[in-house]
Amino acid sequence: MEKDQNQENIDKASEIDQKDLNQDQKAENLETNNKEQDQEQEKTPEEKILELEDKLARSFAEMENQRRRFEKEKEDAFEYGGFSFAREALNLIDNLERSKQILLNDETLKDTEALKKTLEHFEIINKDLISIFSKNKIKPIECLNKKLDPNFHQAMIEIENDQKEPGIIIQEIQKGFTIKDRLLRPALVGVAKKSEKKVEKNEENKENSGDK
Repeated sequence: MEKDQNQENIDKASEIDQKDLNQDQKAENLETNNKEQDQEQEKTPEEKILELEDKLARSFAEMENQRRRFEKEKEDAFEYGGFSFAREALNLIDNLERSKQILLNDETLKDTEALKKTLEHFEIINKDLISIFSKNKIKPIECLNKKLDPNFHQAMIEIENDQKEPGIIIQEIQKGFTIKDRLLRPALVGVAKKSEKKVEKNEENKENSGDK
């Protein structure tokens, strides 16, 4: 019986301690809130105005950035919205060129009036396509006899040619195009390189000069 009474007293003491702890925590939180409020109240009207002006300026800056991003996206969509379509449309020119080459290589059509007429029609269609592209600011890239420019040209083969400087384009494999100020498709080209015999001769001359 006495044992039960002691346990009850212990439980009551623990409950009182817990209540005291909770009250202390509440008091501490209340004190913290009061300090924050005091700090807020300590700000002068001028400081509050400056704080509000800073927040307002940041909000306006963010709105302006968003407006500029929207304008840029809208401009790009207007200027280059047909980029993918334009690139696909280049297949028409490629197919015309392939068809032309097939006809030219057909021995049964060689020097015939039918071949001549067909090629003339192909040329008219090709010029019309180029004209339509040009009106939409899609222009072919100049290649032949130009120095290789990785921004516009893609070298596919090297061709021995001692008449041209190495790196000069001497063959256009596939025509490239730009749309406004952007590359639509690079031109596939062949570039000149020195012949092996000339390279060997130059190396031999260097060795002979070194021996002397």
